[in-house]
Amino acid sequence: MRWTIKPKPEASQIKTLAQALNVEEYIASLLLQRGIETYEDARQFFRPSLDDLHDPYLMKDMDLAVSRIEKAIANNENIMVFGDYDVDGTTAVSLVASYLKSYYTNVATYIPDRYDEGYGVSFKGIDYADDNGISLIIALDCGIKSIDHVAYAKERNIDFIICDHHRPGEFLPEAVSVLDPKREDCTYPYDELCGCGIGFKLIQALGKNKGESIEDLVPYLDLVATAIAADIVPMTGENRILAKFGLEVINSNPRPGIKALIHQVKKKVLDITDVVFIIAPRINAAGRIKHGNHAVELLSEFDFDQAVQFASEIEKYNVDRKELDKQITIEALNQIQDNAEDKRFSTVVYHESWHKGVIGIVASRLIETYYRPTLVFTKSGDKLAASARSVKGFDVYNALEACSEHLEQFGGHMYAAGLTLKEENYHNFKNAFEETVKNTIHEDSLMPEIQVDAEIELSDITPRFIRILKQFEPFGPLNMTPVFLTKNLIDTGFGKKIGQAEEHIRLFVKQNNSEGIAAIGFGIGNKLDLTTNRQHFQAVYCIDENEWNGNVSLQLRLKDIKEHY
Repeated sequence: MRWTIKPKPEASQIKTLAQALNVEEYIASLLLQRGIETYEDARQFFRPSLDDLHDPYLMKDMDLAVSRIEKAIANNENIMVFGDYDVDGTTAVSLVASYLKSYYTNVATYIPDRYDEGYGVSFKGIDYADDNGISLIIALDCGIKSIDHVAYAKERNIDFIICDHHRPGEFLPEAVSVLDPKREDCTYPYDELCGCGIGFKLIQALGKNKGESIEDLVPYLDLVATAIAADIVPMTGENRILAKFGLEVINSNPRPGIKALIHQVKKKVLDITDVVFIIAPRINAAGRIKHGNHAVELLSEFDFDQAVQFASEIEKYNVDRKELDKQITIEALNQIQDNAEDKRFSTVVYHESWHKGVIGIVASRLIETYYRPTLVFTKSGDKLAASARSVKGFDVYNALEACSEHLEQFGGHMYAAGLTLKEENYHNFKNAFEETVKNTIHEDSLMPEIQVDAEIELSDITPRFIRILKQFEPFGPLNMTPVFLTKNLIDTGFGKKIGQAEEHIRLFVKQNNSEGIAAIGFGIGNKLDLTTNRQHFQAVYCIDENEWNGNVSLQLRLKDIKEHY
């Protein structure tokens, strides 16, 4: 594991910002690393406001989307809200459908079956719309590459509005409106929204036309915050505003479906990490194990008792999902070892019986062992389907594009993608992907890295410092939880291994004459020897609040330790 200390901003910049904000220089340095350079930047960062959200009509085609929806309502047309089966898609469908249903009844929802229809807009979904007299489909979190599907719908007099955040291909579908800030011809000021975020901008525009204020739409932000957290989009700009206010809704007055999920885990106050690890996997489990419709039903339900029933069913799916991903991960690791593939630059594994719903999770698990771009394939109908996950600094989407001659279709982001291919093309693709990764990946990207924000002393961890640090939340990509380095530490003799397999450690650390502070390190139990006999060591860590039996105390969450030198 390599430690990389982020470049320190210029001393004059640090001093100027520290004086302007009346904060310590190491806090000013943390802010500058996040692109916050002025008093006004800091005001927006520390005091996010719904007033700072952009006008939705700045997004290209928004006026066309709104006028087509208003026309559909005026003409009493049937509208179908279509979305992907993951968290971003199901929250987006729940958001737009429940908003429209608040003043219009002819609204249906549709989530494609992961196994029967696959990712994105499906011909089966369009046929369903045709059979049910639906003349307008609003596609969320998908559709940007659905040129053939939109053309197919057009032949059946069905219009499309596409709300997507994935990268467009060379051509756009011929939809009535294509809302995607990543379009080259779209000048919307922020292009990192998730699919549910685009859906929110759509209802914001619809609401604006109806004379609604942004405050009227706050109850929908629990869905948006959940999608932002789950989809790992940058926690900057509009995403950070929407996530912050969405978390407030989750913790104060969430919709019954989300309340029922929280009710299952008995946690009082959730932060963004809890949303990622508690709410999101459960919503995802419906589409992975059974059908994404179950998630939409849960998130759209307004009777709490019924929502609790839905949530308990989804909890069962989540338990099944955990068992499956554990079992398949073991099988995949064995396959890598049996085929002596641990010397490659990429990991590509396949078994026809692996459950399609968990192969993305398995790909992430494999990266924990073999740190390199990873694809996990399974059989899907007469094709093979895969989930791709990447390592820091390597664009897996670009790598797939370079091998696209072997693929049927693909889509996604820099760090996560999905693809399908014909079975006979599997080995040629696997070789081409390995060659592409080998020729383009930087050697540093093959070694896990801990990025350190700053070196500090334990004495710097004051109550005021913690108060300011808490205002950096919510954390996420481009605004990650700060990681600190402290040298010359000793354990005061309480160090021990914990966990069933003794894979974790618990310490009580001091530096010079500082007060001691508790520290816990997950997955680094093998490094306890570096801390015994009062030998000095250095550590990289985040600062956590630990709640136990109603008492809150500070602790260091150790990411790694090394001997002192």
